[in-house]
Amino acid sequence: MKKQPSLIFCIVMDLIGSGSFIIPISGEFTDVFWAPLSAFIFLYTFGIKKGKAGSIFNFVEEILPGTDFIPTFTIMWLWQYFSERNNVMQKEKPYQASITR
Repeated sequence: MKKQPSLIFCIVMDLIGSGSFIIPISGEFTDVFWAPLSAFIFLYTFGIKKGKAGSIFNFVEEILPGTDFIPTFTIMWLWQYFSERNNVMQKEKPYQASITR
C-alpha cells in the first residue's frame, strides 16, 4: 500500500497550479507546460491504481481555460483519507451476529 502524501504537499501543488494566473495573460500559456508535469506528479504521488483516473482529470483541469481553481490534489487527498479512515472504522467494529428467523 502506497503511503498517503501530506495534506500540505497537496495544497502546495494546487497553489502552484492556480498560481499561473498571478502573471496576467501568461496563465494559459504556462498551463501548456504545467498540465503534463502536474499530471505526472499526480500519478506518481497517488500511484497507478488510484492515480490513473485522477491524473487524467488533473491534466484536463489544468489544460482547460478557467478551471485551475479546482484543487485536484487536495480532493484526492481528502478522498483517500476518508476512505482509509472508513475502512479502518469498519474493521474495528465488533462482530454483529445477524438474527435469522
